Amino acid sequence: MILGIDIGGANTKIASDDGKIVELHYIPLWKNTKLPGMLLEIAQRLKPDKVAVVITGELADCFPDKDAGLSYIIDAVNNAFTNAYFLDNDGTLIKEKKRSIAAANWMASSLLLGKEYRDCIFVDIGSTTTDIIPIKNGKPLASKTDFKRLKNGELVYSGALRTNIAAILKRVKFGNTESRISSELFAITADAYIVLGLIEQENYTCDTPDGAGKTLIDAKRRLARVVCADLSEIRKDEVFSIARQVMDAQVSDIRAAIHEISKRHGIKKIVACGLGEFVARNAVTESGLEIIFISEKYGTQKSKVFPAYAAARLLKDEKI
Repeated sequence: MILGIDIGGANTKIASDDGKIVELHYIPLWKNTKLPGMLLEIAQRLKPDKVAVVITGELADCFPDKDAGLSYIIDAVNNAFTNAYFLDNDGTLIKEKKRSIAAANWMASSLLLGKEYRDCIFVDIGSTTTDIIPIKNGKPLASKTDFKRLKNGELVYSGALRTNIAAILKRVKFGNTESRISSELFAITADAYIVLGLIEQENYTCDTPDGAGKTLIDAKRRLARVVCADLSEIRKDEVFSIARQVMDAQVSDIRAAIHEISKRHGIKKIVACGLGEFVARNAVTESGLEIIFISEKYGTQKSKVFPAYAAARLLKDEKI
């Protein structure tokens, strides 16, 4: 069995090449990380013959730089698994430590999808970020670093769970009036999407900003605090309005980036995956672009961990 592992700053995702194993583990690297122990547990429990690893967690601010982050993660992987390969940003599976391994999880997904769709824009909306990767003739055309992808519109640092509401909105409207918002980490996009009914509690896989629960009332309370209010001070429809404005602003930002990439490369087909597929759906609605959802082809669970699944498939095809 070949296992794919996608190690991010917040989540570690795993999937087998046959898709029978799919797991998502919330392991924030910046908080006394349990990554080494978790990888050992996975190795002992699943006993894969080979593993294909993609990494984005090197950016976590517990590391002084990306090289230190890569070294920590690669050492943890090699300590747990005897036959591990790492995908670099050229699409090559290697064993040695190289800087090009950093932030390459999108490459796995893009290479796999490029074989099937040839020309498309791969959109992966996860808990934290959105990848927007142009693919032509089966070849991913995105820049090789997060720094460059941010500048080129190929990375939007906005996701379906962990994004601070204050990073999306500066003001909210209540009828004919407007209110500034606090810049504190009072609520995140997961709270907005719980209130809107677009995700369930089991999908709220990250920590809550206040350490409290993930129920509807908890999410409403956090959203109210964004405008420095208690639930006794704000109407239910106003809380719902805040959530709706969060979604509209996030969708608008991601829509603009998708359209920019579509226009630049002349590609009209979108292939979307991730927990935030519903955001991609809204971003493409009435745009004239075709959209295909990974969840409809591979299933909802594999869509949430698609880079891990793609990495496993790529290693299987390589027959190393």
